[in-house]
Amino acid sequence: MHKTILAAALSLFAVSALAADPSCTDRANEKKLAGAARTSFLKKCETDANAACQLQAKDRKLSGAAQTSFVRKCTKDAVGAPPPASGKGASEPKG
Repeated sequence: MHKTILAAALSLFAVSALAADPSCTDRANEKKLAGAARTSFLKKCETDANAACQLQAKDRKLSGAAQTSFVRKCTKDAVGAPPPASGKGASEPKG
């Protein structure tokens, strides 16, 4: 019984800590990373986030489609939104 309560408390702490942290994209922007350094940083950050989300799914005893959905959303939230498209005509109106 005590282990279950402890696991639930740790899970809540991990989720709140993950939610409070800036996303991988935000941290890359703060560090002003670009090019290969940015790509490498974001890939490692995504891998780490995915591993943490897998552990959270395991703690929640999720399996199958529920686990896949949870991990996908959790990882996406941790990575953050991709930067806006840049380049010629990316956001220019046609006309």
